Amino acid sequence: MKKETKRYILGYIILVLLLLFLSAASLFSGSVSFSPEEVINVLTGAERGTTAANIILSIRLPRMLAATVLGGGLAVSGYLLQTYFANPIAGPFVLGISSGAKLTVAMAMIFFLQRGIPLTSGALIISSFAGSMLTMGFILAVSPKIKRSSMLVVCGVMIGYICSGITDLAVTFADDSNIVNLHSWSMGSFSGIDPEDVKAFSPVIFICLGAAFLMSKQINAYRLGEVYAQSSGVNIKAFRVGLILVSSLLSAAVTAFAGPVSFVGIAVPHLIKKLFGTADPKLIIPAAFLGGGVFCLMCDLPARILFAPSELSISSVTAIVGAPVVIAIMAGRKMNEKL
Repeated sequence: MKKETKRYILGYIILVLLLLFLSAASLFSGSVSFSPEEVINVLTGAERGTTAANIILSIRLPRMLAATVLGGGLAVSGYLLQTYFANPIAGPFVLGISSGAKLTVAMAMIFFLQRGIPLTSGALIISSFAGSMLTMGFILAVSPKIKRSSMLVVCGVMIGYICSGITDLAVTFADDSNIVNLHSWSMGSFSGIDPEDVKAFSPVIFICLGAAFLMSKQINAYRLGEVYAQSSGVNIKAFRVGLILVSSLLSAAVTAFAGPVSFVGIAVPHLIKKLFGTADPKLIIPAAFLGGGVFCLMCDLPARILFAPSELSISSVTAIVGAPVVIAIMAGRKMNEKL
């Protein structure tokens, strides 16, 4: 067996074991702790209708699944955006895509809730996708005029601030108590996600994941340059549209249910590439999904346990963990430029 193959197998084993460990810890831990035996009894149906069953099945299990699936989707979205813009710090949060999605979801909620009309999961995803596409459209419009990729990131950050500012104003001056409670969502949180939400966003995430994986060959060619991709038979226009739609829909699904979650889309793809020692999309896309789940589970545990019963926003913790990774990436690029 080749050395590289052993490294890939080891990488996947590490990710799967971490995911299983953190998933179990997410079910066991909280303001009320449960023993492994109690959790297993609940999951196997041996205990029904008990307090433990209600907490685990209605609160902790959906939250654990949300952190895993949405975190994975966000990491894959970040990888696709980094590929598209050929920028190592491109990501849904940094480019303002998550903030644009947050703005349209908040506005949709305010409009409908003030009229007593509940929003379905599908409506949340559609409104979030619309915001993602509007922001992405602006980024794509200005990108040909901006020569330096660092300035493109600055534009994305500014868009994010504008969208976040408008969202905060709308939420602050809302009258309905349900709308005011959007504040915690607007900061990013996996809290409050129920089993029905999981059923709504999971198909979207997995379909997009499958679509991204099917584009692996084109992504690999595109990474080597447009000329090479075209000579390899890649339809550049169709490929770009597909990449934009998949990455935006992934980001939209995450924002619709968990709000904007920072740094996952930037940090995780780079950590995964370091772990595997390759940028091959066929390996990195599924590994990034697993890594995103691990990253979000790891950050969600302290977010809900450290100051229980109060909770930190998930973005606060992901920023503390992910920002040093981004700093290391930028410092590494500077060193390479000097060399």
